[in-house]
Amino acid sequence: MKKLQNIDLNRLSVDDFKKAPKIPIIIVLDNIRSMYNVGSIFRTADAFRIECIHLCGITATPPNKEINKTALGATDSVDWTYFATAVDSVAALKSRGYAIYAIEQTDESIALREFQPDSGKPLAIIFGNEITGVQDNVLSLAHGCIEIPQFGTKHSLNIAVSAGIVLWDLVAKHGMTAQHHL
Repeated sequence: MKKLQNIDLNRLSVDDFKKAPKIPIIIVLDNIRSMYNVGSIFRTADAFRIECIHLCGITATPPNKEINKTALGATDSVDWTYFATAVDSVAALKSRGYAIYAIEQTDESIALREFQPDSGKPLAIIFGNEITGVQDNVLSLAHGCIEIPQFGTKHSLNIAVSAGIVLWDLVAKHGMTAQHHL
């Protein structure tokens, strides 16, 4: 076994990334406080070739030194748009036919492993504030909620960790593999 070097990984250039087909998922960040979390989510969105990120409310936007520290250049490759509120983002996405799901623990949430996206519709996934989660007025606009089952004493995950878990699962359900490269 030999560890691969960067040259062996056949990474796309930023220009090639911009032209490449994307997984039809938009990430909505609802009032995310930590710029490091925002940067990590940009990096994850790049890794899975996600369509776009909507940065809402107090969520910081690029260019930003703290975002760049964890994004490692992904703010150059991943498209993003700023919205004053997540409600505005969701309204725009609904008008474009997106299925909207919040990542939140509710009395009606679906376990991530049981969630099956509609293959005919693009998908938007909302991640909420690190302390208060997805706002109630935004939850009321979603088609549903997805929950990451947890079994320990804590009942929350860091948002960047949650984004990685959810996006990996959704990309796998979309049928993307390293061999297919879209």
